[in-house]
Amino acid sequence: MSDTPEILARDDGGTIAYCQTPGQTPGVIFLTGFKSDMTGSKALALEDFCRQRGTAFLRFDYTGHGQSSGAFEDGTIGEWADDAITALDRLTEGPQILVGSSMGGWIMLLAALARPDRIAGLVGTAAAPDFTEDLIPNELSDEQKKQMAEQGFAEIPNCYDEEPYKITKALLDDGRDHLLLRGEIPLDCPVRLIHGTNDEDVPWQISLNIAERVRSVDVETLFVKNGDHRLSEPRDLERLCRTVGRLLDQLQSHSS
Repeated sequence: MSDTPEILARDDGGTIAYCQTPGQTPGVIFLTGFKSDMTGSKALALEDFCRQRGTAFLRFDYTGHGQSSGAFEDGTIGEWADDAITALDRLTEGPQILVGSSMGGWIMLLAALARPDRIAGLVGTAAAPDFTEDLIPNELSDEQKKQMAEQGFAEIPNCYDEEPYKITKALLDDGRDHLLLRGEIPLDCPVRLIHGTNDEDVPWQISLNIAERVRSVDVETLFVKNGDHRLSEPRDLERLCRTVGRLLDQLQSHSS
C-alpha cells in the first residue's frame, strides 16, 4: 500500500486526494468527520478489513481537508457532500456502503439521497446531521456570536487539535439548506448506527432521531456504554468493522 494518495481533479479546478483498494462490490466508502482526514484510525482499520475480505474500499479528503485542495474555512456542508457524490460517481462502480463518522454521517445521508440507486447500505458512527443548526449555535458564547456578526466567523477551541475551529457564517447558512432531521429521510437501504453514550460532542439521541426519521424498516442502532465521540479504541474499531462485515454478508446473501 502506498501512502501517497491519488488525485481526482474536480470540474471547478479543485482536487480531491484519495486512496483506493480494488475488490468486490458492494464496495465501502469512508466519509470523514469535521476537520478530520482520511488517515484516521477508523478509515485505516476499515481499509485493512476490506482488503482482507477482498472488498473494494475508498477513502478520501473533502476539499479543505487533509491533502485535498482548498482552505477548510471556505468549505460548506453542500460542497463537502458534493465532494462525496463526485467521488462516488467518478471513482466507484456498482453498489456501495457509505460509512460516515460524525459530520460524515450527515454527508453519507446527503450523498445517499442524491444517488439512492448506488447505495447498498449506510453505517454511521456518532453521526451528526444538522450539527450546524442544532449543536454549534448553542455552544457559541456572546463574544463568539459578536465575532460572527462582525467578522463572518467565530473561533471555537478544538479539544482534538491546538488550532481552533474557524466556524463561518457561510457554513451555518449553508447547513440550514441541508437539514435532514425536520421530516422523513426518504431512504430505503439498510442503516446501521453506532453511538457512544458518553459522547460529549454529538448527543446519542441524534442517532435515535435518525433511526426514527429514515424511511427504511431495516435500521439498527447500537449504543456503546461509556463510549466517547471518537470511538477509536481497538474494541471500537473492531465493532465498526464487525458491523460493516455483517452488513456486507447480509447484502451478499440476498444477491446470491
